[in-house]
Amino acid sequence: MITGESMPVAKRAGDQVIGATLNTSGSLIVRAEKVGSQTVLAQIVQLVAQAQRSKAPMQRMADKVAGVFVLVVIAIALLTFFAWGILGPQPSWVFGLINAVAVLIIACPCAMGLATPMSIMVASGKGALHGVLFRDAAAIENLRKVDTLVVDKTGTLTEGRPVFERAIGVNGYAADEVLRLAASLDQGSEHPLAATLVAAANERRLALEPVKDFDAVAGLGVHGMMGGKRLALGNAALMNDERAAPGTLAKDADSLRTQGASVMYLAVDGALAGLLAASDPIKASTPEALGTLQAAGIRVVIASGDGIATVKAAATRLKIGEFHGEFKPADKLALVSRLQDEGAVVAMAGDGINDAPALAKADVGVAMGTGADVAMSSAQVTLVKGDLRGIARTRALSEATVRNMKQNLAWAFAYNALGVPLAAGALYPLTGWLLSPMIAALAMSLSSASVISNALRLRGARI
Repeated sequence: MITGESMPVAKRAGDQVIGATLNTSGSLIVRAEKVGSQTVLAQIVQLVAQAQRSKAPMQRMADKVAGVFVLVVIAIALLTFFAWGILGPQPSWVFGLINAVAVLIIACPCAMGLATPMSIMVASGKGALHGVLFRDAAAIENLRKVDTLVVDKTGTLTEGRPVFERAIGVNGYAADEVLRLAASLDQGSEHPLAATLVAAANERRLALEPVKDFDAVAGLGVHGMMGGKRLALGNAALMNDERAAPGTLAKDADSLRTQGASVMYLAVDGALAGLLAASDPIKASTPEALGTLQAAGIRVVIASGDGIATVKAAATRLKIGEFHGEFKPADKLALVSRLQDEGAVVAMAGDGINDAPALAKADVGVAMGTGADVAMSSAQVTLVKGDLRGIARTRALSEATVRNMKQNLAWAFAYNALGVPLAAGALYPLTGWLLSPMIAALAMSLSSASVISNALRLRGARI
């Protein structure tokens, strides 16, 4: 649960386990050495809380200006009233009252108040249609500034579950026969890799046979009897116990491991029969997603709890130069903090409990909708389908949304800059025109309608 490994990690008597870790086979007795606030989960919760508190509240430009704007408009209205009352033609105070009311009506900050929320609302709906959910407006505004993406591996770049890759037979055994024997033996195992082999054999319609005297040896593998033959399936240590040294298959095994695969050997009656490999495949959408982000100038960094070799294999396949393995939750949090201290605007993408503190600390946290609930609650953006291409789409939506908000605000300011002097009677000495409060109300309504119409244009934005 903490490391994020797609493959189960073997434990022996005396090893430490984390509370809520899933036990995939056998039974065990656990002694609770830490409880309450001392547990790893409690520490993760505390890290998340600290990261969330460290964020400064977002102050929108429109909110700041609106507070000053109202006071300025009231001052202009009062100035208009007294200027007309004292200096205007008769009935001067009537003209002053009408024009002051017209100023207040036409300068109603409705358009300014709608400028940002309308764009955010339409963008949120647009994102939802593409499987992207936003927790707050700050995420929409900040995504366009992101220049560094820290991404988890298992479940984010990869599928997060083992898939059968290949079988290699030796000593007269064909690859399909190696898979059939291994899958027959694994029918009695609860191990996820066993389920992978059985599913692969069923897909190939291989005839599985019943196994007797099945036994699982923790940290080594399984063995049993089938058709009068003793079968053993597991790691190199188990093969040594069976006196079936990997021999010539060792080089193939090393090559598969460098590609991120997990390797199992099969022995029949003490003689090596072959090996089987299963791996956590990279999502089909991942290369395209990372290519789009890197083309946009975004620096991509892998931070994973998986082993260094596994992370390196994934990074090599995806052409990512910067990667970190065996990272705990606090390590990922420290990496995000360091990058921010260097001046980077950081987005963090992950799906697990171990990603939660970093998701909360990042400028924009992106959670996979297929992952843990705590990850989604810590992040500002959730990709419902767990597709990283959503980040590129969302970044494009962020740019379009901010551009739309600026257009709305510019229209609102321009409207008031022209409308307020007109309502105050600035053109009266030259043309004799005065703006009726009813016309001012109509103009104010039209300005709000124009802002709404412009915001709705976001629905057609290409992302």
